[in-house]
Formats: sequence, structure tokens, C-alpha cells
Amino acid sequence: MPLADLPGSTTGPDAAVVRVLSYNIRSMRDDREALARVIRACAPDVLCVQEAPRFFRWRKAAAWLARETGLVYTTGGATAAGPMILTSLRAHVERAEDTLLPRVPGLHRRGFATAVLRFGGGHREAPLRDTGRPENGGGKGVRLGVVSCHLSLAAAERYEQAGMLLDHLTALDVPYAIAAGDINDRPDGRAFRRIAGKLRDGWATEPWGSEATFSPKDPHQRIDGIFASEGIEIIGCGVPAGLPGVTDADLRAATDHLPVLAALRLPRVSPA
Repeated sequence: MPLADLPGSTTGPDAAVVRVLSYNIRSMRDDREALARVIRACAPDVLCVQEAPRFFRWRKAAAWLARETGLVYTTGGATAAGPMILTSLRAHVERAEDTLLPRVPGLHRRGFATAVLRFGGGHREAPLRDTGRPENGGGKGVRLGVVSCHLSLAAAERYEQAGMLLDHLTALDVPYAIAAGDINDRPDGRAFRRIAGKLRDGWATEPWGSEATFSPKDPHQRIDGIFASEGIEIIGCGVPAGLPGVTDADLRAATDHLPVLAALRLPRVSPA
């Protein structure tokens, strides 16, 4: 049975609706065309990638993914040890940064890809660069901080990184913030619970679609998620299996995780 779609992206006088997709793409080692079809069908404003290509010619691979999905590279990839953010032209990028986390000897280094985005209120207030994007800083709109993350396989390190993630989001000093990524932990795990204790777990708050994100061939556990700060209305969040344009064959072929899609309503904040 087809899955009813979430609300589309809108910007109104009172709020903006933003679609966010989180996806571990396994360095694009699988079926790239299937991956692009899944992402296009989800129509995200913000794509938070984990395990983006990060070695030889990684920028070329990131550019291919952006082009094939109608998005724009914003930040991350090799410079964040794997997490990456792509956005639609609807998102105005105020600032972006990549943060490498402390490395534990013998373990893979982790990082955060971070962007502060603005939706609405900027097109006529700032000139365009040759990229077609408005200059950073112009306009008002609704501001959203986004962090794409991929936490450690080691439990102790993962728990510490969960705390770093929360501190990182707080330091963005924005009205609204989300963390999206591969937590490498189940909802009853210490790291997952640490994040969900401060942010709202999208699936637990407003479930939509299906729950399990790993693995596509035998979905049986939820280790990926989208988490939102207070004030954000989570309209729906889950795995978009059955969404028009998202086929089981493509989900199995694209990578070794299932994506998580959320629609978020961001009320406009009144000036102080």
C-alpha cells in the first residue's frame, strides 16, 4: 500500500515547513543511480549524509550527488570525516563549518558537519553570487541549525560524542536546531538516550512510515534518527519505504542503511 507523503516545503507568514532527510550512503559504493532516485523522491530541503565519500576525488563524488539530486553541496565530506550536508536552493546558508572530534587510537575519527540555514525572507535583500545563492547574512527568515553526525561504534566513545553533539548544537545559538545521523545505537542505548533526553526523537514523537533503519535487506533495528529542539513541530518522521518514487529495490540497492525523512514546522520567532 502506498505511503502518504508528508507535507511539502512551504514558507508562510507564520512558519516554514522544512523537509529533512538523513542517509548513510556507504561512501557511494553501491548503486548510485538508485541512491539518487531515493533522495529525489524524498524531496528534501536538507540532506544530512553520513559516510560521504572522503578519499580520492571525494569532491567530484559529492558534486555528482548534488547534481543528480537537484541539491547544492553545503559542507562536510572528507573535511568532517564523513558527515556532509547538501541543501536545496530554498535554504540560505548563513554559515557552515566542519568539526573533527578527538580521535581515540585504533578507532575511526569522527566529525560533525554543521550549517546554520535560513528559510524565507532573503531573496530580495541580498545580491547573488555566481553560485546562484544569496549572499550569506541577508534577510530575516526562520533560522535553523543543522548537524549531520555519525557516532562511534565503541560504546564509551559514542556516549562522549553524544554529549559533544548536544554541546555543539547549543553553541550554535539559534532558535531551532536539529541533529540527524547514524547514531550507531538503539533507542534504549546510553548514547541514544542521552541525545533524546535533550532533543525530541522524531520517530518517537510523531511516527510516520516505518521504523527500522538497518539493514535494508532485513530491517530490524533503528540506529539512525532525526532529533529536534524545542519549538519545532515534528509533523512526521520515519523511513519513507512505500513513498511514491521510493521502491524496495532502490532502497536495497542504494546503500546498507535506510533513510529517515522528517517534515518539520518552524514557527517564525518574533523580534526581541
